[in-house]
Amino acid sequence: MSKPKLTFIGGGNMATSLIGGLVAKGYPATAITATDPLPENRTRLSEQFGVATSDDNASACQTAEVIVLAVKPQVMKQVVEGLAGALGHRPLLISIAAGISMTSLQQWLGGELPVVRCMPNTPALVQTGAAGLYANAAVSDVQKQLAGDILDAVGIACWLEREADIDAVTAVSGSGPAYYFLVMEIMEQIGVELGLSPEVAHQLTLQTALGAAKMALASDVDPAELRRRVTSPGGTTQRAIETFQQGDLKALFRQAMGGAVQRAQEMADELAD
Repeated sequence: MSKPKLTFIGGGNMATSLIGGLVAKGYPATAITATDPLPENRTRLSEQFGVATSDDNASACQTAEVIVLAVKPQVMKQVVEGLAGALGHRPLLISIAAGISMTSLQQWLGGELPVVRCMPNTPALVQTGAAGLYANAAVSDVQKQLAGDILDAVGIACWLEREADIDAVTAVSGSGPAYYFLVMEIMEQIGVELGLSPEVAHQLTLQTALGAAKMALASDVDPAELRRRVTSPGGTTQRAIETFQQGDLKALFRQAMGGAVQRAQEMADELAD
């Protein structure tokens, strides 16, 4: 069975990861086109994955059944308005740009087209991404399945009931990798202060993060119960956990993630014009 024709507008890291994931899972490269204004990006994508490339967005969209808008939010309006005349066949559009509302996309497109907003994250680059998706009323069941399959190629995809939930996804998984990187950074630094070599502190920190995530994924209980199971009464872990709790780590996370949601909302307002 032939696969739907996909066009990626933008050939940056996220588009590269999605294309790589799809091709690795057997999606035919001949059904994928990627556009980018930079010749070096087009050459890289063509050589790495065997996909067709172009610098003409509108032409590349004329026969595409799915169009992934993988450009920076600041240029989305210009890019989308340039596609309006090439979308008469009503393809599915998937936007992975932060802060661009469905209302803005529809206004720039000039009509009620099937659109899915998606908030992926950078671990998609290593096929372990997490994405939240929201579809407007014009998206058919078949198109919704297509969008889910594309994001599932590089991790997991969770469907949302409200567009507003995209901002919460941004705070949890969109920005979330940076939170873990910050914790890793701090643990490494303090490990060195406690006497470990930088290499040992680095290896132990990363392996511990990987192990904890794998345990949580494989377990049938929540993270709170897993934490209790590895916290022996009166032991070293309990002393460390109590210190975090006394410093109100939960309140700090609530403030930080709330700030991420607020900034996402601000970006939507700034980019709507």
